[in-house]
Amino acid sequence: MKKIILIAVAALIFVSVSAQKFDKIARTPPMGWNSWNKFACNVSETLIMGMADAMATNGMKDVGYEYIVIDDCWQVSRDENGEIVVDKDRFPHGMKYLADYVHSKGLKFGIYSCAGSKTCEGRPGALGHEYQDARTYAKWGVDYFKCDWCNTTTQDAKSSYINIRNALFTAGRPIVFSICEWGANKPWEWAGEVGNLWRTTGDISDNWNSMISIFNQQKDLARYAGPGKWNDPDMLEVGNGGMTTEEYKTHFSLWCMLAAPLIAGNDLQNMTPETKSVLLNKEIIALDQDTLGRQATCFRDNGDYQIWIKPLANQEKAVCLLNKSDEKKTVLVDFALLAQSRGGRNGSAPMKLENYTVRDLWDHKEVTLKETSVYVDLMPHTVKVYRFTRK
Repeated sequence: MKKIILIAVAALIFVSVSAQKFDKIARTPPMGWNSWNKFACNVSETLIMGMADAMATNGMKDVGYEYIVIDDCWQVSRDENGEIVVDKDRFPHGMKYLADYVHSKGLKFGIYSCAGSKTCEGRPGALGHEYQDARTYAKWGVDYFKCDWCNTTTQDAKSSYINIRNALFTAGRPIVFSICEWGANKPWEWAGEVGNLWRTTGDISDNWNSMISIFNQQKDLARYAGPGKWNDPDMLEVGNGGMTTEEYKTHFSLWCMLAAPLIAGNDLQNMTPETKSVLLNKEIIALDQDTLGRQATCFRDNGDYQIWIKPLANQEKAVCLLNKSDEKKTVLVDFALLAQSRGGRNGSAPMKLENYTVRDLWDHKEVTLKETSVYVDLMPHTVKVYRFTRK
């Protein structure tokens, strides 16, 4: 009997030491919705069920959105056994009931905590309860876990998140692990073996300057991203009102070029046709969800005017022309040169322009080129996005 017990204990120690993340999830960037950007702490069972209903019926589920994620403020305390306690006023039926409801819509359920002693809004954090919480989340049917970095004092980021990864893996339910330590500890250098996505910057705000500043900080991170491990420039602000429709098109296009997670943050129950046209652009989404899993690199940087190239599967590529300035620009674009470009390390093979069809992904039409070089007008804060498809 002692021998059996010793073997069992040894097995548990081995699991805890050698545990790893689930390797067959998030092979393309996760797509879904998170409550924070629009609703902050004002979350409830009714709200989350309404968002699940909307995603299931407004076309978002059909184009790939699948995660409904509750951010901070769903939890209020821990009980005498250390179990996390749900706010019963806001979530009267509990989290398993809510997860089951989301699953009944053909969607997946996500939840939030923090690696520190408290969350960013002062609710109980995960510190000291990592394995206990992981078992609870698995029991509830959680599919996505976002873990913040507030109230961590002297904690080491890598060690803390490895511990949480091991807890999730030991609990046995495949859960997408979203690391949210704001890029403070260069997570791109270590988080690929720990989580499925990791924040690269501080929080986004719903304005042009915030969005484009975050985008600028992604320039040298492409080599760290790939299937199952993604740089996360934060959630989408599309539809929240702080930018113009054209700026939201740019925001969405740049995130898709970056192979970033597409986590909407607006009110899904009250979307304008313009917001839907951005979030449901299947041709732009296809760039983000391309199975090659490559993040775009900057092919040309003329300050306010940039060209970004994203290699795609089947030796295809996407090209994004970006005007960051406040003035209209007319630029000469050499499509033959773009066809020949490799688009970063191990990118698309160089090909002649006649081997491609070129499609404008916002105008939804093929580009007829009488000359290989043409002038393109770019209004302020806008993009042109082209897909080069093999004939």
